[in-house]
Amino acid sequence: MLLLVVTAPVHAGSREQAKRIHDRLNGSPPTAALLDSMQADIDGSNPLDAAYKAIESANGNFYSVVLKNFVTPWTNREQTVYAPLNDYTATIIGMVRDDVPFNTVLSADILYIGRSSLGLPAYSNSANDHYAQMEAQGLSLKDALVGSQQSVVTGLPAAATAGVLTSRAAARAFFVAGTNRAMFRFTMINHMCSDLQQVMDTTRPTDRIRQDVSRSPGGDSRVFLNNCVGCHAGMDPMAQAFAYYDYTFASDEATGSLKYTPGTVVDKYFHNNTTFPPGYVTGDDHWENRWRGGANSLMGWSGATSGAGVGAKSLGAEIGASDQFAQCQVQKVFKSVCLRPPSDAADRAELGALVGHFRQGYSLKKVFAETAVYCMGD
Repeated sequence: MLLLVVTAPVHAGSREQAKRIHDRLNGSPPTAALLDSMQADIDGSNPLDAAYKAIESANGNFYSVVLKNFVTPWTNREQTVYAPLNDYTATIIGMVRDDVPFNTVLSADILYIGRSSLGLPAYSNSANDHYAQMEAQGLSLKDALVGSQQSVVTGLPAAATAGVLTSRAAARAFFVAGTNRAMFRFTMINHMCSDLQQVMDTTRPTDRIRQDVSRSPGGDSRVFLNNCVGCHAGMDPMAQAFAYYDYTFASDEATGSLKYTPGTVVDKYFHNNTTFPPGYVTGDDHWENRWRGGANSLMGWSGATSGAGVGAKSLGAEIGASDQFAQCQVQKVFKSVCLRPPSDAADRAELGALVGHFRQGYSLKKVFAETAVYCMGD
């Protein structure tokens, strides 16, 4: 005789939920006292309080481990979590800790460095020793970092600062060699969750495509019209915002520094200028967002920004004000905290709610906390 046994799904109890929140946000087991306190918050219908307790735990692991590992892949071309601590990563950690509006991460005059009382090597425009020592000494990033102005610490003019885009780490990774298109591409990947192939649009005007792009690759103009145009017609007018920036070094890339030459376009914008001489010649750092029209208008470009400007700061503000920017940050947090991408209608509804909350002040810390509460029963 066969018996059919139907079992109801088992839902985690409040103590298990508290532990799951702590594990996801802290990366280490909670103390018994902290777990008791978090369980009491959940039993008292205050799970968000429990999440913030995990974030602000005395061990500081949310900042030194979870958030550091979350951000570090954005700072290097290899997109690896094993890169050293640097000014890009430290600045984002500090912004999250201090609830600095995250939509300014690509435009603010901001930099986080170690507290002067720690005896670290001074911040250097040509070395990463300041942050390497912070990491080597195992300092808590929750406590060690202090906010400052990039223009004060590095000497870069305030108008030329663009948040993490003009950090030394970003310059080394994305301004070195090449054509400065890498900075635009990795900004799209890291902060808009879209690589260039995903935003190709062959309907945009081609008049701002540079001279180094062949109009008939392999002798076939159809390749240009059906492929190359898709990326370059949108990318080149926006990458022009970086026309005065370079990363320069004598013999060792590790000792290089960000170079800014206002009024003088760096040579890399003229590489291979004989490939198609009638192409666009970059004369300044004026940029224009051609993706406000066409398919990529669905990225939700803000009416608070104009879609055109000069320099990296205004381009960073354009990106940071978009719907896609907000959605991207929330999607990344959701995947990191819930250990999976959104997968069903309930997840998608929650994602929409999280995006809405994020845009009310742009607190990325709150997104982490709210996401952990949503997934505490997983």
